Amino acid sequence: MMTHKELIAKMRSQPGYKEKYDEAAPEFELLRKMLEARKRAGLTQEQVAEKMGTKATAITRLESANSEHSPKVETLRRYAEAVGCRLNIELIPD
Repeated sequence: MMTHKELIAKMRSQPGYKEKYDEAAPEFELLRKMLEARKRAGLTQEQVAEKMGTKATAITRLESANSEHSPKVETLRRYAEAVGCRLNIELIPD
């Protein structure tokens, strides 16, 4: 059986890995910030769901890197409000 470290090394050696990794970086950064905000607010996924008027499974999908769809801006705004934040989207020049 391959260790986690070995698996990562194998993945990194694959052609196109860096490009795919760099492409996904903003999504992972958003997910990290969402989890930090929820933790800072001291809320569970169930509590956030209740504040948003949805189900905990929807929050699980929203906070998951395995999601096959991008959330709407309105959903992100409601999530931000539920965890005591405001949504700020910006475009940063290269």
